[in-house]
Amino acid sequence: MMRDSLLAREIDKLKEKLLALGGQVERSLALAISAVEKRDVEIATEVIAGDEAIDRMEIDVEEECLKLLALHQPVAVDLRFIVTVLKVNNDLERIGDHAASLADHAILIADQPEVAFVFDFPVMARKAQTMLKQSLDALVFQDTELAIQVRAADDEIDEINRNMYRAVEREIMMQPDRTPIYTNHIGVSRCLERIADLATNIAEDVIYLTTGQIARH
Repeated sequence: MMRDSLLAREIDKLKEKLLALGGQVERSLALAISAVEKRDVEIATEVIAGDEAIDRMEIDVEEECLKLLALHQPVAVDLRFIVTVLKVNNDLERIGDHAASLADHAILIADQPEVAFVFDFPVMARKAQTMLKQSLDALVFQDTELAIQVRAADDEIDEINRNMYRAVEREIMMQPDRTPIYTNHIGVSRCLERIADLATNIAEDVIYLTTGQIARH
């Protein structure tokens, strides 16, 4: 009984660490999107500098998971939760990396002539943000239905990304001198598409946590 009680407390601490990481990643993504919208190098630089903190938090969560596995040898629901945290932890760190890449593109865009995006950047950005938030909410509340909604939303992001490639190809053919600008626009769209994919991964991990079923593929 004492061991079960101790494990429960340790798992609560692990949840807090993961949620802190999730909050930091959400903030980084919001700032990166703002940097692109405002062509703001200072905000972009803040995002890039903050990626190191996200990396440290990710390592801390992983070490905590490995410690729990080694010391408590959890089974059933506790084991499934720790396995889920390990996977979500990795996905959050990768989202942080893509937010930093988004900030890199913001810096390049700020140094180029202002040209409107050939895809709906605000819509795509907000959808990616919403997917990340909802995937984390689904984890916190172990909400299978919300996780399923996140999976469905990924198709919309993919469609925007596909349309973006066709639009960029058309614009480059008409204005080849703007190729470097549109190349950055491709980079922005790809970052958002990958962030949405990773949010979907988190949602699928929630489905595994709540049902025991592997939802990928």
